[in-house]
Amino acid sequence: MKKALIVLTLTLPACAASEPEAKEYKSPAGKTLLYRLLRPADPKPGEKYPLVLFLHGAGERGADNHKQLIWFWNAHNPSVLTRPEVATAKAFAVMPQCPDGKQWVNVPWEKGSYQSPEVSESLQLALELVETLLKELPIDPDRVYVTGLSMGGYGTFDVIQRRPDLFAAAAPVCGAGDPSKAATIAHIPIWAFHGEKDGVVPPTGSRDMVAALKAAGATPRYTEYKGVEHNSWLPAFEEKEFWTWLFAQKRPAKK
Repeated sequence: MKKALIVLTLTLPACAASEPEAKEYKSPAGKTLLYRLLRPADPKPGEKYPLVLFLHGAGERGADNHKQLIWFWNAHNPSVLTRPEVATAKAFAVMPQCPDGKQWVNVPWEKGSYQSPEVSESLQLALELVETLLKELPIDPDRVYVTGLSMGGYGTFDVIQRRPDLFAAAAPVCGAGDPSKAATIAHIPIWAFHGEKDGVVPPTGSRDMVAALKAAGATPRYTEYKGVEHNSWLPAFEEKEFWTWLFAQKRPAKK
């Protein structure tokens, strides 16, 4: 039986004028994915900007196109995307919402590391959405980043393993991946985070991936918070160097 990931009781304040746009992606096959899109302030004609894909946790699933903002954007309180270093970067951010009962990766969360299943419908749609935005918006294709927490931490590892050519850097928080795929993502800068006392997603999920990446010749960063349980995204997103590190990464030139 699966352990449920943390379910939020916090509710986001009512919509503000500056709230990221509520949108819906419809695939060629007729599948839909709700998402929010934050645009850079005062974009300059002819200039291209980074894109951050944020994958939320299990508690933010639904069909309201709102709950996925709770930990990553909040117009009324200090939060990840309202911090000065993020505003200075002037990045696009896309925040899709996984439907109730679905997962970014179809594996049991309590086991940590896994062998990759077929790509989930929700993650496939998120990838299609990113590809669509790359065509429609002034996004720098060499500065596409992904981060996510809990269920989204699984999604972060999974999405770069499926598209190692697409992302310039990744920051999975309290997630896990498929260690056998580490060699395929060894070129991607990764900073993983986990709580030492996490009882929902075991820390071995991150530890195994970091060890496999190092064995493949990579130099991932890993921060494990002593005494912290499942909500390691709170200190992770407060890391002073987090955004400076992320926006400094660039996809290597193709040989």
